[in-house]
Amino acid sequence: MAWLRELPWREPDSVLAAWGNVPWCAFLDSGGALEERSRWRFFCHAPRHVLHVQAGRVILDGRDLGQMSAAQVLSFLRSLCPWYDALAQQVEGVPFSGGLVGFAGYAFGLALEGINSAHAAQADVPDMAVALYEYAYAWDRQEKRCYVSGFSHDGYDSTRCVAAWYAVPEQMAPVPACPSFTLEPDQSADSYRRAVAQARELIAAGDIFQVNITGRYTALLPDGVSKVDLYRRLRAHAPAPFGAYLSCGADFSLLSCSPERFVSVSDRGAVASRPIKGTAPRGQDAAQDEAFARMLAADEKECAENLMIVDLMRHDIGRVARIGSMQVQDFLKVERFAHVHHLVSEVRGTLQPEHDAFDLLAATLPPGSVTGAPKHRALEIIDMLEASPRGAYCGTVFRIGVDGSMDSAVIIRSFECAGRVMRIGVGGGITILSDPQKEYEEMRLKLAPFAAFAEGV
Repeated sequence: MAWLRELPWREPDSVLAAWGNVPWCAFLDSGGALEERSRWRFFCHAPRHVLHVQAGRVILDGRDLGQMSAAQVLSFLRSLCPWYDALAQQVEGVPFSGGLVGFAGYAFGLALEGINSAHAAQADVPDMAVALYEYAYAWDRQEKRCYVSGFSHDGYDSTRCVAAWYAVPEQMAPVPACPSFTLEPDQSADSYRRAVAQARELIAAGDIFQVNITGRYTALLPDGVSKVDLYRRLRAHAPAPFGAYLSCGADFSLLSCSPERFVSVSDRGAVASRPIKGTAPRGQDAAQDEAFARMLAADEKECAENLMIVDLMRHDIGRVARIGSMQVQDFLKVERFAHVHHLVSEVRGTLQPEHDAFDLLAATLPPGSVTGAPKHRALEIIDMLEASPRGAYCGTVFRIGVDGSMDSAVIIRSFECAGRVMRIGVGGGITILSDPQKEYEEMRLKLAPFAAFAEGV
């Protein structure tokens, strides 16, 4: 049985300050301009189950379940979540009332594709971390209302959820100051440009159409700064429609400012993906901003890059979608974000009745917008050309409700924090028209807001 309670308004930052240091809390933080994709925020804690995957070994609630393939892990997650077909109707208007929240990293996607990486596995970064939550706190940014909703079993009482919310201070606690820190690259500028040039040679030889080449930057979390306080500052600095703070146990956290939806599916099987490909800076004033947007819309290389990823996502989703249901909307639309313009397209379809959100993840991971086309060969080339493993970067943050619906984001513009070690990845798509220096400049443009954040600007 599902339940819903309306609550008095509390600022998300107040809730983060009060509850964010608890292990296995999850904040799905839609920010930036208010629209359909960024209307709702959700906070979950005190999970019923927690699952951790490292190099194929699965740990559930501290119990070692042994080795599983990536496909077996997704099947196990399906069995872990209780399903209530009528939940969406019982909790009208609130799109998530508990279920699975977590992330699948890039290595998990490689495992699904059968790629053995030459890079040493990162012992401090899980391949996947997921928790099952029996309720969720929700903010409706459009109506400026708050709720808690969940699914009941064994006489579950929602009053303690309501009481905990009333104990959260109405006034936001100040965010502690954060000393500056230094982001160190995993390769030099020349090394990155050489990787781009090699990728372009492989494209010219007909080996591939497009490939995403990225790099990682590493820093140490400043002394005395908690990960949740760092995220509180970050979300104000770089708001994004698919922001997220995941505390995956005591040692690993993900701090994401992702602008990109990966795949979503409704409780009725409607699928949408909104890949981003193509980047331009924001202007200093309205006229310059509009000029940059027009240049991006007319850029042959950027449009070709987006088109190839649209075709890739149509193919991936089409593996589990009804024949004839695939369509493209908002093709090559320029969207403005806090620090950049992006070219965005939307791919839609309808799941076949025998498939669900877990099948959709299996068919589409790792995300095509951060890999390339054809995908399998792109993954091999990425592993050959890049200087370090991607970790969580270029995976996905997802929520899967007990009604079967899912929403997810591509893990980009995100810090992964393992102990005191922080990493952030950036990169871009390479085509036959790519210029190594311009690709390096685009990569630095994406990094710039986070470099400024690290310097305390």
